Amino acid sequence: MKRSTVSERALVLAPRGRDAAVATAMMVEAGIEATACASLSDLIRRLDEGAAFVVVTEEAIATANLAPLSAWLGDQEEWSDLPFVLLTTRGGGLERNPAAARHLDVLGNVTFLERPFHPTTLISLARSALRGRRRQYEARARLLALRSSEQRFRTLFDTMDEGFCVIRFIDGEHGPLSDYVHVQANAALERHAGMVDVVGKTARELVPDEADDWIAICRQVLVTGEAARFERELEATGRILALSAFRVEGTGHPEVAVVFQDMTDRKRAEIELRELNDTLEGRIADAVAEREAAAAQLVEAQKLETLGQLTGGVAHDVNNLLTPITGALDLLQHKYAADDPRAARWIDGALQSAERARLLVSRLLGFARRQALETRAVDVAALLDGMRDLVASSIGAGIELRVQPAATLPPAVADPNQLELALLNLCVNARDAMPDGGSISIAADRVVVGPDEHAGLAAGIYVRLSVVDTGVGMDKTTLARAIEPFYSTKDVGKGTGLGLSMVHGLAAQMGGAFVLDSVVGKGTRADLYLPVSADAAPTTARTTREVKVSRPLAILLVDDEQLVRDGTAEMLRNMGHSVTAEDSAKRGLARLEAGEHFDAIVTDYMMPGMNGAQLAAAVQRHTPDLPVLVITGYAGGDLEIGLPHLSKPFRRADLAAALERLIGEASNVVVFRQR
Repeated sequence: MKRSTVSERALVLAPRGRDAAVATAMMVEAGIEATACASLSDLIRRLDEGAAFVVVTEEAIATANLAPLSAWLGDQEEWSDLPFVLLTTRGGGLERNPAAARHLDVLGNVTFLERPFHPTTLISLARSALRGRRRQYEARARLLALRSSEQRFRTLFDTMDEGFCVIRFIDGEHGPLSDYVHVQANAALERHAGMVDVVGKTARELVPDEADDWIAICRQVLVTGEAARFERELEATGRILALSAFRVEGTGHPEVAVVFQDMTDRKRAEIELRELNDTLEGRIADAVAEREAAAAQLVEAQKLETLGQLTGGVAHDVNNLLTPITGALDLLQHKYAADDPRAARWIDGALQSAERARLLVSRLLGFARRQALETRAVDVAALLDGMRDLVASSIGAGIELRVQPAATLPPAVADPNQLELALLNLCVNARDAMPDGGSISIAADRVVVGPDEHAGLAAGIYVRLSVVDTGVGMDKTTLARAIEPFYSTKDVGKGTGLGLSMVHGLAAQMGGAFVLDSVVGKGTRADLYLPVSADAAPTTARTTREVKVSRPLAILLVDDEQLVRDGTAEMLRNMGHSVTAEDSAKRGLARLEAGEHFDAIVTDYMMPGMNGAQLAAAVQRHTPDLPVLVITGYAGGDLEIGLPHLSKPFRRADLAAALERLIGEASNVVVFRQR
């Protein structure tokens, strides 16, 4: 049997690219010792030296001969169950990844993590695996201690608070192994089970009326070797026991150990409390309803927090992918659009698709309340009037549209761009609910909300935007799930399931609420409550943005993503700047320390080893007057790092404007216009 060495280090087997180096660096940064392995044989050799858990990529074992690894795992000591974290590309479940069955059979104690993933997810799983391994080490230590000293075992046996006994199966009148005799019992057994002098007595002697059930349960543990945990009443004494039973190895006899605690008082207290609640239900109905509402709000907050963590990572990864795409298309449009109308149409279509992808990320962030809003006083009536043609073209000629804002409306607190998107979503949903035509009414009025009138909405004055359709409506089950993310009743490919979720998240983020009401066959009403603004809404129209770029600059560009780095460098050079590009903060800092001169630094935020904020701090210490611009796709660019930053994806004009704000010069400008 393999004697495992106690170790708290992680082994990483990830042969593709820099995966091993990145994963190792993440865990080392999180305080976890980690070692990269060059091959499967190298992993097995290092396992002999000791490991707490293994991080392995699916491609590292997909076609490898896993027999040596399987043999190593099968030869572990009984206390050892080495944890694995398997990084997959198609999901960990058997439905999405049939190869997972083979990995489960070979690796045993495995947790699947689908790529791409957020670094915090890997670190969380790594720490969980390490905690599990530590518990195994604790079990090992206890086992060794018990084996090395009978006296220590006896002391534990006699002094532990839980009842404990060892039973040995014997052949009885009902056949082989049809009874058992108590061969050991501690003093706590009498206190918990209410039985005395059990040693030497059989189950059929002690509890003849219920012996068959007890014998069957314990015999199952003996035969299968699988531990059992269960609660059961010992009818002979009226005690309700919580029990754990496991097979005893190495004694040469068919024995099972049973550990148990008396749960009678707790169970009776639970029954009494339940009965008390039943009798008091009528008088405390209001209080119960209040607690249930609070619990529901807490669950919703927890769901949003979990989704917020997820969407922050998704936004970072997707925006990193979109940045070089958008940048390259922007440069191509700038270069070829004027001379080749056909190419201009293609490029414009690609840019529109990239913008749709950006909006999808924005919807995710909006639902999770991670979207950076630009709220201000909004004239809702004017906004609705400006949207009338867009909504009409979106819902089609077969649906009648009525826009009916109240004659006088106070300004509302909102992000007008996000509000327009939310209203358009509601109208498109209403259109889809009327396949045979119908009508959509958009109304806006001033309402006063009283205390506890709407869950999660404080008392006060609000502007209520209502979208009412005459469609098929929703039943109670569908209505209850309507705002869940990714829930959709539409056919595959006809909706993301994020529209109503985005509206719900946006309303909460702006201090309002979103309320749905629907009747099957009669239609749906969606009410969006927005706080009233104390400021007047601006009346000036938005002007076309002009971007001013100063003199040519010597720029140090730092980004660990090659595609993003190359695309950003090309945009900067297209503006007339000279660019020196590096793939890590460490390399960029080395250029400064070597004495190279730069007018500005443009750096990514999320990088291994040293992030953009840390690089900026190091630059501040080395060259205090050198400006630093941080570009990021994290959480929509909503960073609180005290530095100028630009969110991904961005276009050439966005980057030029950010540099102008960074440098702060106003002379010798060249004007770029965003197409």
